[in-house]
Parts: sequence; structure tokens; C-alpha cells
Amino acid sequence: MTPGTIYEAIGGLETIDKLVTAFYKRVAKHPLLIPIFPEDLTETARKQSLFLTQFFGGPRLYSEERGHPMMRRRHLPFEITPSRRDAWLECMAEALTEAQIEEPYLTAIFEKLTMTANHMMNTPEP
Repeated sequence: MTPGTIYEAIGGLETIDKLVTAFYKRVAKHPLLIPIFPEDLTETARKQSLFLTQFFGGPRLYSEERGHPMMRRRHLPFEITPSRRDAWLECMAEALTEAQIEEPYLTAIFEKLTMTANHMMNTPEP
């Protein structure tokens, strides 16, 4: 762990795992998100855990396993509309609360994820 990182401040991998579990529990039930996610979310959640670990300043697990994140490119096959972005962020906001991530990290994390979610949008609303 790099000292002074969000990853370290929120409790490392244990907290990332709580966050990812809480998030995908919601994704699996969200009518706007179900169509763009696989039925079995196990591998998707594992990759998300690797990514968030790295994204928040922890070990570069995602890059070591999968190369450069290139998140927009990896998401291009999926229709990510503004409403799906909002649904994704809603699920993440609830997951951050469930994982008991406190301020100032809650706001910092949500801001970083909001910027990323905005960047992932690739399809206008129908």
C-alpha cells in the first residue's frame, strides 16, 4: 500500500471487497443495468475489485493482470446511456454507504467515480 492513498485510508482490500459486494448486489437487481451485465457477476466483480484497488492507490493488480485499464475502450461494446450512468452511480452511492466509507473519502471516491462514469457514456438516450 502506498501511504496516504484513498485505498489505505478506507481500509484496503477488505473495504474494497465490501464495496464491490454491496455494489453488485444492487446491479444484479437494477432493471437498467441487468441488460448490460452478465448473469453471473462473479468475474465482473473480481475485475472491479482489481480496478478499484488500483484506482484508489493500492497495488496495481488490474494492470498486472489485464494491462492498461483503457476503461472507455473496454466498455464500448455496451450501450451506456445517461440513465444507465445514473443507475450505476446510484448503485455505487448506496454501496459506498453500506461499506461504511466515511468522509472525506466518501465524497472523494464518489467524485472520482462520477468522472469515470461520465467518460464511459457512449450512447444517447433512445
